[in-house]
Amino acid sequence: MRVLDLLRGVFFWLLCVLIALASWRFLVLGVEVSMPFVAYHAGERPWSFFAHIGLAPVALALMPFQFWKGLRQRRPILHRWIGRSYGVAILLSGCGALMMALNSTAGPVAASGFAVLALLWLGTTGLGIFAAIQGRYLDHQRWMLRSAALTFAAVTLRVYLPFLFATLGEESGYSLVAWACWVPNALVAEWLIRRSAKKPVVQPA
Repeated sequence: MRVLDLLRGVFFWLLCVLIALASWRFLVLGVEVSMPFVAYHAGERPWSFFAHIGLAPVALALMPFQFWKGLRQRRPILHRWIGRSYGVAILLSGCGALMMALNSTAGPVAASGFAVLALLWLGTTGLGIFAAIQGRYLDHQRWMLRSAALTFAAVTLRVYLPFLFATLGEESGYSLVAWACWVPNALVAEWLIRRSAKKPVVQPA
């Protein structure tokens, strides 16, 4: 079981890091080539666009470190600073994503899906940080798990998109992925939270 958990953890880390690095492909290829569906935002609202595509990968790359139990226990100060960096990246990237969604030309289904994602991403992360400041660490862990599930939408979007484009076409596929990339993630996070809450508390001997 430990080997299986280790493999899952390594796979999770690799996905986050590789997708984060791939998201910066616009630095090499340019926006028009690497992101043709959203490239129009670069000219119309550059601050929002570059805040999102530049800092969302930072949040994705930092996110696995927040679930590294050994780091959290042995280096709590480092854990806090990584958490602060994660929060700032989401604040700026999430605001940029929300502005892009509200001004999207992809249709109301896609626009609303990405707008709700941005609002929930900002909200769960903010509540998680606020709970930590107040010393409510169990609530902090739960809210940050919800935040991480939404951050991981960057990965699931890129997994689903080729299949949806191939089966539904670009317009319908893009509309569906705006919801499919994060709703299942959020449901899994809630299931994990509820499952852990039902575990019996072991009293110290």
